[in-house]
Amino acid sequence: MPSPFLSSEEYDERAHQLYNEGQYDEALDVLREGLALYPNAVELHVGVGYARLAREEYAWARRSFEQALVLEPEHEDGLAGLGETLLKLGQEEAALRCFRRTLELGYADDIDLMLQSGRALFREGSLREHAPYFEEARRFFDVAVEQAPEMAEAVACVGYTQHRLGDDEAAIGSLRRSLQLDGDHVEARIYLANILYDRGEYEAALYHFERTTPEDHWDELGIWRLIELKRAMYKLEEDDAELKPWDERLSELAGEVDDVDELFAELDHHGDDAEATARGQLELFGTLLTNLAESRTEPGLHRIMTREGRLFDGSWDEIVQHMRDADATYRGRSLQEYMLRAATRGYSETGVRIPSHDAESFIRGSADAGLLRIVR
Repeated sequence: MPSPFLSSEEYDERAHQLYNEGQYDEALDVLREGLALYPNAVELHVGVGYARLAREEYAWARRSFEQALVLEPEHEDGLAGLGETLLKLGQEEAALRCFRRTLELGYADDIDLMLQSGRALFREGSLREHAPYFEEARRFFDVAVEQAPEMAEAVACVGYTQHRLGDDEAAIGSLRRSLQLDGDHVEARIYLANILYDRGEYEAALYHFERTTPEDHWDELGIWRLIELKRAMYKLEEDDAELKPWDERLSELAGEVDDVDELFAELDHHGDDAEATARGQLELFGTLLTNLAESRTEPGLHRIMTREGRLFDGSWDEIVQHMRDADATYRGRSLQEYMLRAATRGYSETGVRIPSHDAESFIRGSADAGLLRIVR
């Protein structure tokens, strides 16, 4: 039952606290209660918009933000929230007009607003692999740095966009600058470590990875890389106690195996047995099969031969996919994960650094390490 003793500001404060705790349903209930008493309270309409946005109810979020802007057309949080919602709805130009309007209205000194707008654009750019969004995000992050040049978070955000726009040298400089400002900025440290890894600077990557904790990671990629680098550099066994906390964090991020995963695992197991039998039979006709494969290779495609004598044909990406599928350990994993783990394993075995950022570099690096031969 609504309480007439609370002001609209108090309703907004209560809802904001619930929102920050991730209790979006409860926050929405408080905001509705407040609006029943204060239907023209702009902040409450804006709060409903952000709660709806968090619940991915984009049409309802848009309605709430628009109601707020009818009451106060130049409300900065309403404009930013509507821009973020319109991005989700695929209305790019309208979204950009909302974000840019905050700059026109003189809100450049609102650092949180600039970072919010930049992050929204960066997230959407990452989801859609859409470079113009990164360019727009960079605009807002640059404004934030101009206003607060010593703010590590703002400097790091510039680095993230520089990386996504293909300027790794500048990105590394920005991320290192961010860490100089705040050595505990783990997001920037992990991002920097991954860039260095992709560039083949493994010692530098490990330096930064080792300055993070398992709980700092919310993505499996960085943990896989850290584990493989530790094993390669320090000659650790898979069950080494030093790796246990990282393996446990991987399990946490991966979650429990569901029934579908168990079914696929069982099928993989039976498939391995069948594959072993079939491979024994096919070896009897190895020469014939090799000649047949050579005669059917399409012009312009590549071919590699592993040290075990296996041939793989296709584009560079297709060859890596075939190599991954032939390895039961990585079947079903992403190509990126397969390449990075195989590259680290190859480095441990040969001492040769193998790039893992794209298929062609991975294959050529593996050939340089003597792990395979490029036939064509």
